Amino acid sequence: MVNKVTWRVHEIIEKASAAKTKAEKIKILQEHQNNWALKDVLRGTFDDSVQWLLPEGKPPYEPADESSVPSNLVKHNKKFANWVKGGPGERMPAFKREKIFIDTLEVIHPKDAELLCNMIDKKQPAKGITKKLVQEAFPNLILK
Repeated sequence: MVNKVTWRVHEIIEKASAAKTKAEKIKILQEHQNNWALKDVLRGTFDDSVQWLLPEGKPPYEPADESSVPSNLVKHNKKFANWVKGGPGERMPAFKREKIFIDTLEVIHPKDAELLCNMIDKKQPAKGITKKLVQEAFPNLILK
């Protein structure tokens, strides 16, 4: 039996960021093309058609302990729909939408939580991980 390692989103982005060449960065991202949390974070960060229904800036939350993170972003990325304009979260009160966001930040790895905060603010996730690079790695991911 083969144990399949599930990388956290921040680990993939850090590994791609540390790669020496553009081709290596793209290869690393593409190796994880089935990781929807990664692709959602990249699209949410770089796609101008994705508009967030959350306030900009880092919300008040208590980061999870790195040594015993209760969950991971892969299990929570379906919640992104609650935070996007046009998604089901648009019909819920802002405080409830923001509570879902904060609850998610508190149960995932602190570095993944930081990625989510940066995604909402449309900030580049790491050095060398640009919109152009993501478009080359995943040509149909970013619409606008």
